[in-house]
Amino acid sequence: MRIAFIGGGNMGEAMIRCLIEKDVARTTGIIAADVAEARRSYLKKQYGIATTSINRKAAEKADVIVLAVKPNVMPEALADLRGQTTADQTVLSIAAGVTLAKLRQGLDREALVRAMPNTPAQIGEGVTVWTATAEATEADRERARDILGAMGKQTFVADEKYIDMATAVSGSGPGYVFLIIESLVDAAVRIGLPRDMALELVMATMSGSVHLAQKSGKHPAELRNMVTSPGGTTAEGLHELEEGRLRALLARAIIAGYEKARALRGE
Repeated sequence: MRIAFIGGGNMGEAMIRCLIEKDVARTTGIIAADVAEARRSYLKKQYGIATTSINRKAAEKADVIVLAVKPNVMPEALADLRGQTTADQTVLSIAAGVTLAKLRQGLDREALVRAMPNTPAQIGEGVTVWTATAEATEADRERARDILGAMGKQTFVADEKYIDMATAVSGSGPGYVFLIIESLVDAAVRIGLPRDMALELVMATMSGSVHLAQKSGKHPAELRNMVTSPGGTTAEGLHELEEGRLRALLARAIIAGYEKARALRGE
């Protein structure tokens, strides 16, 4: 499979790395277009792929064209490729807030795939929610599954509205998790733990708790009750979190992210 990346930034690089590591594509079958010469040189040296500064040149012989530019420069990229794609090519966008309607208008093309990956995709443990237009063929969808699956879990949704919801949850969610990790480490240091030990304990606790939730099949509330002894330390800590309205704050964060995603798409 020959894959062209329009944009060679962090997420584009993450996809390139995963595709090569999972043997979905060979280095000789990948090309990245980027305006920055330094970025092109880095990608070529790091992964052995071809690079170019011209979007049309990157796309002309590709089986799959991945639109991986930032939303604010997407109009320019679409203008470069308008009328240049063929029916047998798959066009996949990973730009936040750029709807299928905008892609359709910009490219003058009906068959399209839109996806929302998240940052853990950088290590092949991401989650991507994606959708496609009715005109997208089964070949388009199969290519999308292969490419997005190389970055971790991929989930297809029939309605594009779920992409904005996923943006608020799985797209922005890692930022909230990182903040919680940072806060727990800082609090551990405050009570006297050495910072390196605090970080190790927090990271192992987060990872172990997630794996337990995944493998146990139990509701999170049941797992929380299992670790909460009457009158114990966990009960005391949970009381403080409830007093601080942690649930409400997280809900507000998700809702704010969703509203921002809708605003980006012009709603």
